[in-house]
Amino acid sequence: METVAPFKEVIDEIKEKGGDAVKFCYQCGKCDTVCPWNRVTKFSMRKLIREATFGLTEIETEEIWRCTTCGKCPQRCPRGVNQIDDMVAVRRMATGYGVFPAAVQLVKGISAGLTAQGNPFNEDRNKRADWAQGLSVKPFTEGMEVLYFPCCYASYDPRTKKVAQATARILNKAGVDYGILGSKENCCGESIRKTGNEELFKRLAKENIKTFVENGVKKIVVSSPHCYHAFKNDYSEFKVNFEVVHISQYVYELINKGRLQITKEYEKKVAYHDPCYLGRHNGIYDEPREALKSIPGLDLIEFDESREDSMCCGMGGGRIWMETPKDERFSNIRLEEAVEDGAQELVTACPYCITNFEDSRVVLNHADAIEVKDITEVLQEVI
Repeated sequence: METVAPFKEVIDEIKEKGGDAVKFCYQCGKCDTVCPWNRVTKFSMRKLIREATFGLTEIETEEIWRCTTCGKCPQRCPRGVNQIDDMVAVRRMATGYGVFPAAVQLVKGISAGLTAQGNPFNEDRNKRADWAQGLSVKPFTEGMEVLYFPCCYASYDPRTKKVAQATARILNKAGVDYGILGSKENCCGESIRKTGNEELFKRLAKENIKTFVENGVKKIVVSSPHCYHAFKNDYSEFKVNFEVVHISQYVYELINKGRLQITKEYEKKVAYHDPCYLGRHNGIYDEPREALKSIPGLDLIEFDESREDSMCCGMGGGRIWMETPKDERFSNIRLEEAVEDGAQELVTACPYCITNFEDSRVVLNHADAIEVKDITEVLQEVI
């Protein structure tokens, strides 16, 4: 079948990356059976892959924007089709033509904020370090142990600022010689890349890399799994290799080395949620659990769907900036499961997950039934 312009370029890219895996997709539908969208509405990744293969994709519909890039379908695909790369390639075409369905309109404004201020909120760049006031956090200088990179949400969003503040208290207590770059930071660019805006991603990445190199950064501790993924995996495309550690890994290391002393008990039942970009995408499962298990009195429970099979919260792939109807949020299902399991707290390690679960607490009227916390917020209470 002959592909018509303007689809040919993007379809050629899909086939180049996926090779025979795309051209000979089995159409078995395993991607659809594991896709979290089919827990809340009807959706077919199999159909989108078939349409993309033959250049029949409709870029005007919301369907190509639904993929949260959670990683479940590539994990189960018997043919090795990389559905994530395919959807991002199609979105890149839509973005290039300025085609944004109603639910995706916010992405245009986000792009403007990232371009002007280096953050999706379009907040003043000079206020990026305001979260650290009163916490004795220093500007990063060459020779320090680590750079702490809190991410845009933990820098500006009122709820997730508490995560950055908890992290600073932990690092201070452990005697870590660390600093932040504040107004010199840009968004890591991972999420905007997943919406198809490759040009803006590259601009943000190059600016961050230049800043890291100029300031002598060698080791970076991050709060967001999306920053972790960008710095560790995406930035390697630019021939740089920084040592990147997620805060859940770092606190476990600090505990093991005796630098962080746990002095209090935590008599609560806690359900731990694996973020997609920490777990499935980067294989970090044990350290956050071991850090929680080291706390006396804490009763750690596992979801039926955990680790490699963990359920997506729904905010990856740029969905954090798109409109999702309240009855189509995966986070509602996850929060309900935590409540049914008797958890007093739903603990995770991703600002996106926290943002979404906090919304679900309100939507489901569970504000009094369960709390949502980052792993650092638990640890700051017991040190």
